[in-house]
Amino acid sequence: MKAKTAEKVEQRVKSGVSLFTDYDIYLFKQGNHFRLFEKLGSHPMTVEGVSGTYFAVWAPNAKKVSVVGDFNYWNTQTHPLFPRWDSSGIFEGFIPGIGIGALYKFNIESNINGYKANRGDPFAVYWEEPPKTSPIVWNLDYEWHDEEWMKNRKKNNSLSSPISIYELHIGSWRRKVENNRWLTYRELGPELADYIKKEGFTHVEFLPVMEHPFYGSWGYQTTGYFAPTSRYGSPQDFMCLIDYLHQQGIGVILDWVPSHFPGDEHGLAFYDGTCVYEHADPKKGFHPDWKSFIFNYGRNEVQAFLMSSAIFWLEKYHADGLRVDAVASMLYLDYSRNEGEWIPNCFGGRENLEAIAFLKRFNEEVYKAFPDVQTIAEESTAWPMVSRPTYVGGLGFGMKWNMGWMHDVTTYMSKDPVYRKYHHGELTFSMLYAFTENYVLPLSHDEVVHGKGSLVNKMPGDDWQKLANIRLLLTYEFMHPGKKLLFMGGEFAQWDEWSHDQSLQWHLTQWERHNGIQKLVADLNTIYRNTPSLYEYDFDPKGFEWIDCNDWENSILTFIRKGSNPDDIILIGCNFTPVPRLAYRVGVPLPGYWEEILNSDAIEYGGSGSGNAGGTTSEAVSWHGKKNSILITLPPLAAVVFKFRPEMKNQ
Repeated sequence: MKAKTAEKVEQRVKSGVSLFTDYDIYLFKQGNHFRLFEKLGSHPMTVEGVSGTYFAVWAPNAKKVSVVGDFNYWNTQTHPLFPRWDSSGIFEGFIPGIGIGALYKFNIESNINGYKANRGDPFAVYWEEPPKTSPIVWNLDYEWHDEEWMKNRKKNNSLSSPISIYELHIGSWRRKVENNRWLTYRELGPELADYIKKEGFTHVEFLPVMEHPFYGSWGYQTTGYFAPTSRYGSPQDFMCLIDYLHQQGIGVILDWVPSHFPGDEHGLAFYDGTCVYEHADPKKGFHPDWKSFIFNYGRNEVQAFLMSSAIFWLEKYHADGLRVDAVASMLYLDYSRNEGEWIPNCFGGRENLEAIAFLKRFNEEVYKAFPDVQTIAEESTAWPMVSRPTYVGGLGFGMKWNMGWMHDVTTYMSKDPVYRKYHHGELTFSMLYAFTENYVLPLSHDEVVHGKGSLVNKMPGDDWQKLANIRLLLTYEFMHPGKKLLFMGGEFAQWDEWSHDQSLQWHLTQWERHNGIQKLVADLNTIYRNTPSLYEYDFDPKGFEWIDCNDWENSILTFIRKGSNPDDIILIGCNFTPVPRLAYRVGVPLPGYWEEILNSDAIEYGGSGSGNAGGTTSEAVSWHGKKNSILITLPPLAAVVFKFRPEMKNQ
């Protein structure tokens, strides 16, 4: 009886029972179907009272496709899928008796070159834990409890709100001491939320959680574009992590990698024995740097695949933003290639017109569907208007990493202070273009890997000077226009370069000088979040004014940040030398009392304790083009931050 029922169901599927409508196929062929995850892949379901799983896969050059798995002993003959009649290249079928937890792959025999192999499911939502490579039949049922966060998300993600991002790698943030094992998604939630709230960050950004075969790629060699890695738990476990963070008032940004993919056989490369997802010509389809494949952005079905992946993470996992990796490699056909190793576009130029069109479409569709999220570009060139709307000619991203600021400031800070005055422009140059994009200031994982050393070990001098320089750098970052990003370990000055195989060096925080930097970051976040002048006009020149950017001889910068409230003014003084500057006169825009609200040289941060006794009152002495000025102490290798307090008098 069961055999007859199964035969009946399979026969119905063969004759047209499907999750696809004609309109779905039309949209797919046009590259306009952005929820393919609802159609392709594996879907547990019931057909006429029979439980099983519907499978669908796009393999346009396949002659035969069957489903193999632990349910049929990986037999390629027992469960064929049927090609659709509409030349879509989709094979589909309903297989009774297969339920949640079943392991499977698609056995694909090519119609062109006789290629035959078991391939993973590009739309799988769950995979075996690597190094195993089979997808798992699964559903994404989950009861969310983050209604309050989602209701207020537009404000929390607004460009005029404070955004301070803690970037981390899940597998190495904190590990169990007894066996060096990483935390699961569910274990991570409470520990991470408590820490983020203590340090005061508004958002976390996870290095790619999408399934990846090589752990050492940190997720940037993605194979599972619809699945969180099973190394740390199930899809529901990852949902629980995001849900918990949201309940604690913390936003979640996911790294997303549409720029390239690895060649592992269970992945996307040569999927049906031909180049389906990638360009066939290696001059367009292969990355010389990463030894990986480049998506064919001009193919409609590939556009729909990538767009569906982006929408998937925002819809199914409530992600608050996507940080798009390696945008520069997508924009330029000659990226990391020598002459003769790339193919010009139809106009003879180096711009990848298909990728540009895809990025614009990506941003348009994401913001159309989720107007309260942010897209963020890691783009390292001078490509104009990355974070400007597409209707004015931009790429449409919400924000862009300021790689220029990062490079200049870390290069400057790595120099011995005796030479810094000759490189003063590396500090000030960022303000010439600071408002041409909506910038995030990234002190990211890229700066503490591949032999670059830790952030603190880039600093010159003895240990005290290195840590003082770090305090100065972090304070300068938080006071500079732009949203903030800091990679894990930087908030307590980890000495060693980051290793994905180990926990952060949490033991360092028992020492006052490292614990002091932790306190500084917490205080910087508190001041940043509670002071509108430090975030309201992050992307507007009316929120910033130099007091003096020309004191190169003393390696000193003084500037102010302004908000919509005329009295909301912050004055910052930075001394990039180990020489204390006493009675240093600074012009101020308003007469009155200026309270010292932060001093990176404070004893509680591990500094020397030199400062301004809580604040100072202005004098009617013209300086720096201002009618009034204050005399302040600028401690060695330190920054001081003053807030105008019209209601206070000198104590």
